[in-house]
Amino acid sequence: MMQAIKTLGEHACFGGVQGFYQHDSIETATPMKFGVYLPPQAQRGSVPVLFYLAGLTCNEETFAVKAGAQRHAAEHGLMLVTPDTSPRGTGVAGADAAWDFGTGAGFYLDATETPWHANWRMESYVTQELRELVLGHFAARADRVGVFGHSMGGHGALTLALNHPELYRSVSAFAPIAAPMQCPWGVKAFAGYLGEERSAWARHDATARVEAGARVPPLLIDQGLADKFLAEQLHPDRFEAACRAAGQPLTLRRHAGYDHGYHFIATFVADHIAHHARQLLADR
Repeated sequence: MMQAIKTLGEHACFGGVQGFYQHDSIETATPMKFGVYLPPQAQRGSVPVLFYLAGLTCNEETFAVKAGAQRHAAEHGLMLVTPDTSPRGTGVAGADAAWDFGTGAGFYLDATETPWHANWRMESYVTQELRELVLGHFAARADRVGVFGHSMGGHGALTLALNHPELYRSVSAFAPIAAPMQCPWGVKAFAGYLGEERSAWARHDATARVEAGARVPPLLIDQGLADKFLAEQLHPDRFEAACRAAGQPLTLRRHAGYDHGYHFIATFVADHIAHHARQLLADR
């Protein structure tokens, strides 16, 4: 039986509808919120769907409110889906103690360590539960699905696509955490959620996955050179080198003066929507 969803709000937007919804998640054992932008083309039939994964501290509204992506999605006829970044209100001790771990910091993986394993199941939530919910309730094409994201969500977009290549026909990222096993954010998250055995971490590291032979459709990544997290946390150069050595197609664009925030994302979001449209609408 298809899960029920609750409509929190719907708003006319560029000829379509920007909606926000909630459901009781089986995977996270909590209520989960998500956003869906239905382009005007969805009034006539099913359309390709693009999942956007947000970064640390963000939620299901961040991209929908800040990025200005709906105009471009309406132009190309793409649905946009924006999940929250973690379960909330779990009552787990320490869940709200840090901004880069716990609430708002799910890292798009399924935790195996106590107490996180019961609720922090964002990989299964995004790739299975939310996917099926969207396909069941909205005019989305199951064979035309893409994924992109920012920072922690860029990490999620890359790793989910590399681990589930059968699900995603297009992939891109803004300033992703591209080698999390080699940065403080990633080490903290992986140790907390997955334990100290580093062999379990590699599946959730985009650089390691490419080095191990995983492949996805041609990638687009944009990175601001004034990003304060670039040197310590993001490591796009390492990912670029891995892709070059492996023959994984990658366009990595570096932009002087741009930082890590949504002004950067809004500047280049049209290019990302067009990148996905070319792959999702090909041979339709």
